[in-house]
Amino acid sequence: MSKPQSFKTLALAITSLCVANQAFASETLSVVGSWSSLPLNKQFEKPFWTETLPSESGNAFRVQMTTHDQMGIGSGDVYRMLGDGVFNVGMTVADYAVSDSPALESLDVPLIATTVDEFRQVVDAGRPMVDAIYESTFNSKVLTISPYPPQVVFCKVEVNSLDDLAGKKIRASGRMTAKFLEALGAQSVNISFGEVPGALQKGLIDCAVTGAGSGYSAGWWEVSSHLYTLPIGGWDPVVTAINMDKWNSLSQEQQTFLSETIEAKFEQPVWQEAQATIKENIACLTGNGACSKGETRSLTLVEPSEEDKAKARQIVENTVLPDWSRRAGDKWTQTWNDSIGKVVGLSADKG
Repeated sequence: MSKPQSFKTLALAITSLCVANQAFASETLSVVGSWSSLPLNKQFEKPFWTETLPSESGNAFRVQMTTHDQMGIGSGDVYRMLGDGVFNVGMTVADYAVSDSPALESLDVPLIATTVDEFRQVVDAGRPMVDAIYESTFNSKVLTISPYPPQVVFCKVEVNSLDDLAGKKIRASGRMTAKFLEALGAQSVNISFGEVPGALQKGLIDCAVTGAGSGYSAGWWEVSSHLYTLPIGGWDPVVTAINMDKWNSLSQEQQTFLSETIEAKFEQPVWQEAQATIKENIACLTGNGACSKGETRSLTLVEPSEEDKAKARQIVENTVLPDWSRRAGDKWTQTWNDSIGKVVGLSADKG
């Protein structure tokens, strides 16, 4: 190759690289995270979007980030606003969006997965269904699905078994949890996460459902006395999605980079953390073990009996799933039966 040809080839290569980098570098994403006070946002969401993604991309992706509670918008509005293009990326608990899509409830059926590994199988099986729901309902592309810890029960009154929840006023963590509580004979109360401590303190509710780690971080131990560890609220998975119009505006290279980076640097670490901290979160609240998060608290630990577990599973199978099937319709019921249902050995029907 002659020198002129060599210089010409090099110049073309440099020009192509600059054009690609220029297109990549001009991308700024507006991101709305989940609850600002909770570990998921503090330890994973904020560091990933504001530090990891810009760094890994060489500032090809820049991010402007806030959270839905800092914006003062209802958690149920996050995906609606995302679909309308108010911001580019949004994340919150999937259960907050079930009023727009009853089918979405079935991603987190209470008590069908009692370990992180089991719930990961549920999420993997249900991912195509969730993808289809977000595209058709929220004009969005799902990027990740991540778990909160198992959703257990904080009570300000004495509770020793599942039957003791009957007659109590309990804040549910989602629609299916509410149906479960009602079938149990409890009164389900719709109160946002941030309002729970005040509601417990004032006696508006007797108990409330959330993850042990979330309850520890939010100070629920200050207004509770008992921790009942049957995961009647499932896992409250958080869906991170990007507006479909924004997604389609990205190049194939950008899409691939974003998908691979968020899976490796955000989604996987969240799942690993969930596995590692389940026992510690309970220890932090009850004093039954070491706690690296701060001071241990002194809630009374109440573990479910085998009878509790069997009764709870029966309620889910005979009441909760049929109720959901009637609202979701035949299409989504069959989709669930062919995916998540096969993994957990259950079949939803209208009863």
